[in-house]
Parts: sequence; structure tokens; C-alpha cells
Amino acid sequence: MTKEEEDYYELYFDLFSSKGWKQFVADTQSTYNSFTIEQIKDSDQLSYVKGQRLVLENVLQFETLIRSAYDSIQEQSNVDEV
Repeated sequence: MTKEEEDYYELYFDLFSSKGWKQFVADTQSTYNSFTIEQIKDSDQLSYVKGQRLVLENVLQFETLIRSAYDSIQEQSNVDEV
């Protein structure tokens, strides 16, 4: 892993450990959970809710995706060293 890649991931890991990130994720999860089937009145609103939930899912999965990418690079670096 290059120094630039390491710095890139370390900035995210610092972010993920902050209280602000945890609050942001909790608020996002709350918004995600607030969408209910009973609120959907027509197909246009269904499309809207699906879009909103997709965006929120991406935010909620962001930390996991970054950590997985980092782990994958680490594993590849270990394989390359052998």
C-alpha cells in the first residue's frame, strides 16, 4: 500500500471513530427507518421513497465499504510480499 493510500484510509478511519460520524449514521438510520409502506400513496411516491432509501443505504454502508476495500488492499499487499 502506498503512503497516499494509507493516508487516504486513515482519514476515513479517523472520521468513522468520531462522535459526529456516529451521530450522523444514527440520524441517517432513523430517517431510513421512518419510511413506511402505509405512507406511500401512489407509484410516484413509491419511486421517490425507493430512491431516498437507496441513497440512505449507500450512506449507511459507506464505512463497511471503506473498511472492506482497505482490508482487501492489505490482504493483497500481504500476498504480494510472499
